[in-house]
Amino acid sequence: MPEPTAPVAPPESAKPAPRSWLDALRVYLEPSSLRMLTLGFSAGLPLLLVLGTLSFRLREAGIDRSTIGYLSWVGLAYGFKWVWAPLVDRLPIPGLTHWLGRRRSWLLLSQAMVMAGLVGMALADPRMTLGPIVWCALAVAFGSATQDIALDAFRIESADLDRQAALAASYQTGYRLAMIWAGAGVLWIAARSEVAPAVQAAGQVLAQAVTPGAAYQNAAWQTAYFVMAASMLVGVVTVLFSREPARVALPPAKNAAEWLQGALVEPFADFIRRYRWQAALILGLIAIYRISDVVMGIMANPFYVDMGYTKDEVAAVTKVYGVIMTLLGAFIGGVLSMRLGVMRILMLGAVLSAATNLLFAWLAGHGHDVTALIAVVSADNLASGIASAAFIAYLSGLTNVRYSATQYALFSSMMLLLPKFIAGFSGDYVNAHGYAQFFTSTALLGVPVLGLVWLASRVLPAAEKI
Repeated sequence: MPEPTAPVAPPESAKPAPRSWLDALRVYLEPSSLRMLTLGFSAGLPLLLVLGTLSFRLREAGIDRSTIGYLSWVGLAYGFKWVWAPLVDRLPIPGLTHWLGRRRSWLLLSQAMVMAGLVGMALADPRMTLGPIVWCALAVAFGSATQDIALDAFRIESADLDRQAALAASYQTGYRLAMIWAGAGVLWIAARSEVAPAVQAAGQVLAQAVTPGAAYQNAAWQTAYFVMAASMLVGVVTVLFSREPARVALPPAKNAAEWLQGALVEPFADFIRRYRWQAALILGLIAIYRISDVVMGIMANPFYVDMGYTKDEVAAVTKVYGVIMTLLGAFIGGVLSMRLGVMRILMLGAVLSAATNLLFAWLAGHGHDVTALIAVVSADNLASGIASAAFIAYLSGLTNVRYSATQYALFSSMMLLLPKFIAGFSGDYVNAHGYAQFFTSTALLGVPVLGLVWLASRVLPAAEKI
């Protein structure tokens, strides 16, 4: 198959005039942008429900920290989504694809899987047995990762190039709103659904910190998870009332081996051909860049429970202040990356992400203090936003546009695999050494990241131009 030729740039007189500010803002009111807002909400809802919020629920139910750490491996489903991404891209679903089209059929199937998994998590009681809640969480994670794959393709194919930035911004806005709802919202609903307040006095706060599980009410969590399952209808309705994007013609494969070569092998072989031995350095950096945040994050909610923070306090501080500061950090990181270069902000983000973990070590010895929690969580999420913005820009610059979906799925998956695996042992570490030493150790995990960023900036000078 011949290589596609680059489009010829139009003469200056034929180029469209720049959009006015008003026209640019009107893009966000177009149907395609509003669709991505609601679909972004559907994509952002499941993540915390199988990771952060679930760990809070399990610790409140008296589940051991070691077990909570191991259960975080459910999140590895997001780390392997590149394996079945080519199937979602090309494989039709019998009956459903004929009715809805290739993209919408996969979106609807994945959303149904998420809803079914959340209902199962609502019905399960972790105090009785963990098996059902684990299997349902796996179903939610797998369905959510599949939805991410289909939604990326749906977004790219739903509008022309000059509207992609607006679609991405609408998607991110919906995603962050869903994280507030799945974080603060679910805790708020669970707290309001309790038969009686779980914590009534300072003495009971201390008792709860010593004996997790004493104040747990499963019916309250059932209500919260049922509401979350119903919230996925936002995405389902959007899919049903959306139009299927124009189908992208795919070159026919002569046999199964040729199909696998083009769908699975060639995107990865292209990356190796372009970067040769430097590919190992790049993949190493991708694999550990977010290690401090990811490993620390698994024990954050158990830490809040053990410190005696109530659901309302955690909801207000970590899920509202935290998300707002993440958005602010992402904005700052994006502006600084454009002004100073991605690699410099990549280094800054790595330093800040590791350093803010030390604030949690300080908080562990400081005690129950909501004001201190606000300061620590705000600083941590601001650093995370800066690091994320630079890292996404770095990953985007590494992809070949011919294989952008598969290669980006590979990169975004790799950044979770090693950190999520190590995070599975975080509960054992806390049980053996305590929270303060655990948070300090997660900060030290970020030291090798600084060396790899520095090395990548030296041997890959073109990265400065990303």
